[in-house]
Order: sequence, then structure tokens, then C-alpha cells
Amino acid sequence: MCGITGFIQSGGAVSDLSELCGRMTGAIAHRGPDAYGVWVDPQYPLALGHRRLSIIDLSEAGAQPMLSATGRYVLSFNGEIYNFRRLRKDLSDSQYPYKGHSDTEVILAAVEHLGSREAISRLEGMFAIALWDRETGTLTLARDRAGKKPLYYGWCGTTFLFGSELKSLWIHPDFDDSLDQDALGQYLQYGWVSQPGSIFRQIRKLPPASLLEIPRQSESWSVAPRQYWSARSVAEQGEKQRFKGSYDEAIDGLDTLLRDAVEERMVADVDIGALLSGGIDSSMIVALMQSMSSRPVKTFSIGFWEEKYNEAGFAASVAKHLGTEHHELYMTPDQALEVVDLLPTIYDEPFADSSQIPTYLVCKLAHEQVKVVLTGDGGDEQFAGYRRYKNCLKHWRDINRVPGVFSSLQGRVTRLLGEWSWSYASRKLGETQTVPGWTRKLGKISQRSCNWIADNPQDVLANKFNKCIPVDRFVRQAVTPQTPLVDPGLWANLQDPLFAMLHYDYVGYLPDDILVKVDRASMAVSLEARSPLLDHRILEFAWSLPRDYLFDGKNGKLVLRDLLTRYVPRQLIDRPKRGFSVPVKEWLGGPLRDWAEALISEQALRDQGVFDVKAVRRVWAQHLQGWANHSELMWAILMFQTWWNSRTEVRSIGERRSA
Repeated sequence: MCGITGFIQSGGAVSDLSELCGRMTGAIAHRGPDAYGVWVDPQYPLALGHRRLSIIDLSEAGAQPMLSATGRYVLSFNGEIYNFRRLRKDLSDSQYPYKGHSDTEVILAAVEHLGSREAISRLEGMFAIALWDRETGTLTLARDRAGKKPLYYGWCGTTFLFGSELKSLWIHPDFDDSLDQDALGQYLQYGWVSQPGSIFRQIRKLPPASLLEIPRQSESWSVAPRQYWSARSVAEQGEKQRFKGSYDEAIDGLDTLLRDAVEERMVADVDIGALLSGGIDSSMIVALMQSMSSRPVKTFSIGFWEEKYNEAGFAASVAKHLGTEHHELYMTPDQALEVVDLLPTIYDEPFADSSQIPTYLVCKLAHEQVKVVLTGDGGDEQFAGYRRYKNCLKHWRDINRVPGVFSSLQGRVTRLLGEWSWSYASRKLGETQTVPGWTRKLGKISQRSCNWIADNPQDVLANKFNKCIPVDRFVRQAVTPQTPLVDPGLWANLQDPLFAMLHYDYVGYLPDDILVKVDRASMAVSLEARSPLLDHRILEFAWSLPRDYLFDGKNGKLVLRDLLTRYVPRQLIDRPKRGFSVPVKEWLGGPLRDWAEALISEQALRDQGVFDVKAVRRVWAQHLQGWANHSELMWAILMFQTWWNSRTEVRSIGERRSA
């Protein structure tokens, strides 16, 4: 795992390309503390930077940026290519003069032999690539199918910038840090900034499974990314050609695919372990790892002292059965607050999935003993594991029973009733009093009023994420940007509403929330996280299965759950799914209340000038007085405030690292 960055300086003057790119590379040293490299082409001028976390081929033969054998191509690459051995064998007739055994060399051999587009389409793994063609003067950026590895890019004036993290781009003197108001409004709705946008107006994220070619003397934003693989096509093809085998044959097929994916991701020249929550996904991965290992696998989990959030006991039981070397850490609110102070420097843009805190802590725990971990990420989106699928399917059926005009009316009525109940309660009570129970019931209904307005299953699922607020309620004049969260043109055309929801999550929630959380948390401590369930072959298989192989109307992951019982007793895994939740509601009303109040005081909000002050103070009062549980919305606002207040510090930290 590594970090990449660079730029094309189309205009202006840079006296020392190598020095500037070196500082940009230094800002992301945590992604690759083992080595660094810079390559420049002063003719254009262009610079490529690389930070290396040595995992495979620890020798200098794996150093980057790396030139191809002919000298035509230069590659700066972040990630792991799991099929590199198979690909190297397939390219045996190319007679490429390999110097080592790294996957980086295999990418260059494939590019030399097949061309960049075909080579990228054959890569299986997690990656962000910057490839410079010296002959044509073309820079190609590419990102893996699921979006496991990040890649930001943008035009700041006539300068083209790119990098694994925003902090490297901040170092360049042409970087434009103008805030994108529309992205901020969308962030408050969902809790993350969805690709292709970023929190900065001039910077975008390369979408998953896409490549972007910047030819010689390109004008700003004159070219757009193109897909080399499509999750939408996988979903639509799966519905047309369902798996014809029996349920037991499906379990056998999944076992074969998963074992292969896990085995490929256990290839490393350093120590390897696993993150274990005790849920089905991570337990499945650890079980397969242990079955292939000659010694106990090192497993790591995080726990909470609040019992209803704690899964550490389940993880310990699974670890004991499998015989792993298990390590756990119990998190306190004080530890959480310490991590909160680090979040702006870890994420670079506002991010409000509160499980980012335990994710960082468990990665930090793992880093003390290993350099690589395997995770269970991707199982829920591919095998229908989230509880929300059951609720959304029921809600979609309910909506279809009611004419559209009445559904819309019901949404407006519930919203108005809720607003009236809050107006009544807030007039009668002081700021420290709890509102009556009947107003809380109306508040809860009002809070989800948008649930009744849906034209398709994806809308129903989107409303589960959406906090039912217009983008301009807190950010004046913001409009909804076109992202996978709201653009039906990016959604799969499917008859089965369950698979429509799975695809929606795969192209939206997975790359922009789950994978961002894990990548930044793990790379902040120089830990590589690999996810076997994100192997695209497993996705293609899962979405070809009949619905009742995945979901029985109440529970999901049926085929994955039953496969796991071959390795772990059913009584250890048959339990309600908790997720990696954090007790934000309790913390905001208790140990984190003073911290929150300082960030969103009326004076602080007025001085900042970003949010509608009355709107923020209103939802904070509603939350504290129990009218509605606004913990997710408040966490999003607080994470933005923390990020906003730390921008200068974050930039200075990046500059210190780059020095």
C-alpha cells in the first residue's frame, strides 16, 4: 500500500519540480513510511510522486515511480494487484525483462504488451494508478472497481493536480481551496461527500472502475472519466441470467471463490492479521485464513463499555473457537475525544460516520503487531446483510399500496404535525427541560417524513440515509449535486427491488462511506487493509443468485451464513446484527456535550458564516430536549466544524511532513 501524488504544470512557473513534488509526497508519508520517490519530466512539465509501504518485494526492485523496460511508461501506483502472478504468467510471451517480483512491474509489463486501457481492465485488486506515457504525452489515472483506493484530481487554474489524499494537493501553490457549497449541503444530508465531487469546488474524486486520460496540452475539464467495468452491468446481467444450481451448489461455489480470494490476499512479505468484529463477514474471512495458516492468525477487535453497542464478546468467542491469537481494546469517551481531534488530519474533508473512531483505534491496535490486515468489508452490500433492506422492502410495498398523491400528502402532513408539536413544546418549556412523550412521537414521525415520497426502491433506501433536510436548510443557496445518491441515470434498471438497493449501496454508500472510513483509518497508521469480499468475481456470483439464496424476507446473507457454519458453530453467529455503532447520542448528551456546545455556539456559528445559525441551534435544542434523535445530523455538523477549525492546522501539518 502506498500514496501517490503529482501535477502537470501547464502554466505559470515552478523553479524546482522535484522539490515541490517531494514536499507534496511528504505530506502523505503515513501512507508509505518505508521509502519515497519522485520522477519529473521537465518538458511538459510533469511530476510524479510516490510513498511506499513495502508489502511485496521489499527490495529496491519494487521502488516507485517505476519506468517500464522500454522507458516509455512511468508508473506511480497505490494498492495491491492480487492476480499479478496469474497476469505475469499470461504475459509470458511478452518476454518482459523483470528485475524483481513486485506487482508494479507486472502492471508495466501488461501496459507495454496490451496498452494502458486493456491492461487496466485486467487488473484485479485495489489500486489508484498514475501512468505517464512519455511517447504521447498522456497522463492516465485509474481507480479499482469497488473504489477501495482513493484518487483526487482537479484543475486549479491551468495546473492539473492529483493525489491519494487532499493534503498532498494543498502543498501545491496553485491549489484552490474554495468551498463547494453544494457538496456541503449534500454532506449534511448523508454524512459524506459523494463522488465525483469533493468539499473543494475545483477538486473531484475519480469514480470507481474509471480511468481518466489527460492528453498533451489539455484544457481545464476538457476530458471526462470513462468506465472500464460496470457494477450496473453486473447487476442487470445477474437478473437476466440467474444461477441455476441448487442452494448447496451455491454454497460450494461461494466457498471456492472466497477461498481463492482470501488466499490471494494472504500473499505478503510481511506479517498479516485480520480485523474481527464477530459478525458473519469478518468471521468468514478469519475462518478461511485460519484454515490456510500453519499458525494462529492474529485477530483484532474493539469493544465499548456500553453493553448494547459492544460486540467484543462475540468476536472473542469466534476467535477462541478458531484458535486465533486474539487482541482487543475497549474504548472510552475520553479516547474517542482524543481521536476526534485527529480526524481532520486523517480525512482531509468532512466525514461523519462515527464508526470512524473505533475503526481508527482497532487499526492502531493491529499496527502494533502486523503490517497487513484482512477485513470483511463488502459482504453487506453484496449479500443483503443490512437490516435496512428488510425495512425498505416493506416500506416500498406500503408506498405502492397508496396512490402517489396520498403518499406525498402524508409526508407533508407528518412534517407539519411535527413542526407544530415542536413549536408548542419549545414555547412551554425551558431549554433544559425534556419535551412530553406525545411530542417526541410526532417528532420521530416528522423526522422521517420524506420516507413517504419515493418513486422507486432506490429512493426508499436513499431516504434512509437522507436526514430529510433540503440541501439549502443549513447551507443557503446550496443545490443538490448530481451524484450516485440522487441520479437515477446511474442506477441499475432492475425488476427486483432488493437487487436495485444492493446496487445503489454498492455504487454510493460503499465507496464513499465504508471504504473511505477504512482506507483513511488504516493508512493513518501505515496499515494495509485488504477486503476479500470485494473481489469482483464474488460480486458477479452473489448478484447472479436467486433472491431467496440471499434473503428470506427477514434475514440476509443466507448463503454466506450457511457457508460459515462449516467453520463456526451456528450458535456463535446467529444473533441480531449490531454493526460498528458508536453511542453518539449518549456521548453528545454527556461527556462530549461541552465540546459540541463550543463548536456550535451562536457566536462561533456567526463568526464562521457558513451555516444558518437558527437552523443549527434549533436541531441542537430538539436533540437535547429529546424531541428527536438528531445524533447523526449533529455529528455531521460537528465533524464539519472540527474540520473547518482545523484547516490551517491540517495544512501546516502537511507542510511539516513535507519538509
